[in-house]
Amino acid sequence: MNEFERQFTEVRDLLRFDDYPLVVKRIIDFTLDTADIAFYQKANTLLDWLDSNVNHPDTKQKLDALLDELYATLINKPLSERYKILEATEVKKSYSAAAFALGPVNLELFEGDIVGLVGENGNGKTTLLRLLCGELYATAGQVIYNFTYKDLYDLRTKLVYIPQRTDTWRGSMYENLVFTAASYGYSPEENNLIVELIIARLGLRKFRKHSWKNLSSGYKMRFELARMLLRKPKVLLIDEPLANLDILAQQTVLEDFRAIAKSPFRPMGIILSSQQLYEVEKTSDQVIFLKNGVQKNLYDAHSEDTQHEKQLVIEFESEWTQNTLNDVLQELNLVSLQFNGGTYIATFTSATTVTHFLKLVIDQQVPLGYFRNISNSTRRFFVS
Repeated sequence: MNEFERQFTEVRDLLRFDDYPLVVKRIIDFTLDTADIAFYQKANTLLDWLDSNVNHPDTKQKLDALLDELYATLINKPLSERYKILEATEVKKSYSAAAFALGPVNLELFEGDIVGLVGENGNGKTTLLRLLCGELYATAGQVIYNFTYKDLYDLRTKLVYIPQRTDTWRGSMYENLVFTAASYGYSPEENNLIVELIIARLGLRKFRKHSWKNLSSGYKMRFELARMLLRKPKVLLIDEPLANLDILAQQTVLEDFRAIAKSPFRPMGIILSSQQLYEVEKTSDQVIFLKNGVQKNLYDAHSEDTQHEKQLVIEFESEWTQNTLNDVLQELNLVSLQFNGGTYIATFTSATTVTHFLKLVIDQQVPLGYFRNISNSTRRFFVS
């Protein structure tokens, strides 16, 4: 089963369980994969019908029928080959009048991959993104783009940076997106069709006539993402896309990023920075942690953190005191117990498993409000 067939099977399962909103998103993705105006028209016709027929009994049948057509068209289409599209080697940035310096940073980005940048504020995430997109020049090291581009303008078309605070724009969202589509080569016949599909894909359909001042910060970010998708970039660099979203919206946007990045036919590489560590880790193929401008990897053969690979690290909340918990957990080869930001961080030797931890908690009736295995999480780097 290739990547397209795997994704298509997932969408079929979603349809079987009546998850229509997500099925519609994935239908739009497959429609864009066809690059066929006839399918653009069919998908837009379906979207208009869905607007007028909420909870209609024929919804599943119509979605199923369009999925069948998309499958028949895409099953024989060649898949995109996954290759390295961006590489940063020993990149550094320093400022003569400031104590802060970034680097050295090394990273590789492949088509279809998402790289998450995490770390506390002021540790270099935005600086790194600006270096990668060419807004800043590195003091040392180099950034290599492994795709063809004619000039700096063409590079910035294929490598898009969306900052946390975006510029104000005039007119309606729809007018701006139509102008963007026309500017990046869409024909008059497909312009409006493409814009409508992108708007629907990002949950902006009912806001298409809104102006900048009438949109929340979260929807302004989605507008920027829509404008970016119309440029068909190779790489997307986005700074704090989750900053102004509630937890449900964060999960939705990250799932959108993952689906967009991993298109079997139109993949792109995404690098995003965020303070939402756990959400980013679930979505990313690789996570880079920056501490005082220096890159730290979860497992590094030359790092003092190497031994953590062999340890079990549990983050949890409990009403019990640190002394009481320490006495109870000694039974499990406890290495250390720290109190950090309202939670406990317990580190055990490799002889201990999560099952051992939970069994002890149950046997000793330890009150837990929350627990998470962070042995393989960069959350360990945040522990003071």
